[in-house]
Amino acid sequence: MRTIKIFDTTLRDGEQSPGASMNVDEKIQIARQLVKMGVDIIEAGFPVASPGDFEAVKKIAGEVGGATIAGLARAREEDIKRAWEAIRGAQKKRIHTFHSTSDIHLKYQFRVSREEALKRSVEMVKYARSLVEDVEFSPMDATRTDVSYLIEVVMAVIAAGASTVNIPDTVGYTAPDEFGRLIRAVKDKIGDTAVISVHCHNDLGLAVANSLSAILNGAGQVECTINGIGERAGNCSMEEIVMNLVTRKDFYKAKTNIKTKQIIRTSRLLTRITGIQVQPNKAIVGANAFAHESGIHQDGLLKEKLTYEIMKPADIGLKETELVLGKHSGRHAFKTRIKELGYELEPAGLETAFEKFKRLADQKKDIFDEDIEALISEGVGRIPETYGIVDLSIISGIGIKPTAALKLNVKGKVVDSVGHGDGPVDAVYRAIVAVTRTKSVLTKFEVKSITGGTDALGEVLVSLEEGGRKARGQGADTDIIVAAARAYVNALNKLAAKKLPQEMDK
Repeated sequence: MRTIKIFDTTLRDGEQSPGASMNVDEKIQIARQLVKMGVDIIEAGFPVASPGDFEAVKKIAGEVGGATIAGLARAREEDIKRAWEAIRGAQKKRIHTFHSTSDIHLKYQFRVSREEALKRSVEMVKYARSLVEDVEFSPMDATRTDVSYLIEVVMAVIAAGASTVNIPDTVGYTAPDEFGRLIRAVKDKIGDTAVISVHCHNDLGLAVANSLSAILNGAGQVECTINGIGERAGNCSMEEIVMNLVTRKDFYKAKTNIKTKQIIRTSRLLTRITGIQVQPNKAIVGANAFAHESGIHQDGLLKEKLTYEIMKPADIGLKETELVLGKHSGRHAFKTRIKELGYELEPAGLETAFEKFKRLADQKKDIFDEDIEALISEGVGRIPETYGIVDLSIISGIGIKPTAALKLNVKGKVVDSVGHGDGPVDAVYRAIVAVTRTKSVLTKFEVKSITGGTDALGEVLVSLEEGGRKARGQGADTDIIVAAARAYVNALNKLAAKKLPQEMDK
């Protein structure tokens, strides 16, 4: 049985989703979880794109071991050099360079001939190969490229030193049978001289189907993202590719190195960090993926699960854990559980999370993994705390004007404020604005229940914008109003961290 390499590009292509940008610490959190999951290659970013992206790739390369760390680079010497500088500290490193090959791109975007594109591609692969042993090349917009020219480019870059050639469906244009034939044509020409990779976009909803067709026709690597996030309609979804190979190993006769029980935790971690929710009917990780309402289905499941379930929820980590930690639990047990969930916290962050956990344990009878993850997610990124909630009380009800009495720590000084609003959350936010004098605008407000029951931990996600800067905030509490306040303050702290020192002094 063949082993298919999983090339995860959540931190590069996935981050290109509108609203999905992550800071350095959040990227490291994701990278560590991807390693725990068993990903073979992590495309950590596009180093030349920005100083922040360069620093993120460099830090991941230096701190995250266990997977090959790749940096993306256009077929330009400055890009490749920058990628090398970013990944050089990795235990295993790869430069992934690309150049368009379709006549559409060459004519309208690059304004170069086929001959010029081929020459530059070969030259830049040679340059990348002089820096690292592991070089991948992508002929961008391959599925709209003349097949004979595509194969000519692929063979030339392999001769120049590329050990992996990626055939991307850059605009999500191809269909499974057509893509399968293309991959087979490439495979027949290059044999085993290089690994064939595929990178499929989901514009027509066929990214996973096209990637599976490629596997059947000789591809040895799939480029994908957690939850399928990415440009436009997204990328091939990693969890869907992996579980297809697990569930239908009899058909595909291929496997991956992914530890499937880490799937749901990885999906939820990404959701909490980016704020991009998974649709309920999403395959594998959606809230309804293992839910059954039909009476016929329920009857069959009660008699034998195989009647309507082709996968076990436990296979992706969806096993509901009863009370594993409580108010009598100590730091050691808490730290161990956090590591099991895939988190790595600094001592200060661990202490903060433990204090939140103990407060929650006094409020809730049962504490689930989801509760712990929500508490930790508030502190992902370890931003400086310019503002901190000291006390909050609300008066609200029928015929009563909602009023919030707030005590907020502002740069070490406790300030009181009272806010009135159309509802309790509005009153709280007005009180916070009065104290902080922020000019930020609330662009998104979302509430969800983390776990079931009347004592459920509620999570609030907000997005703020101020002066062109954007920030997402998260807050969790059994009191949803308190959670809303924490989310708003969390976002304000992120905005404050992005300001220049002279701006903060005003």
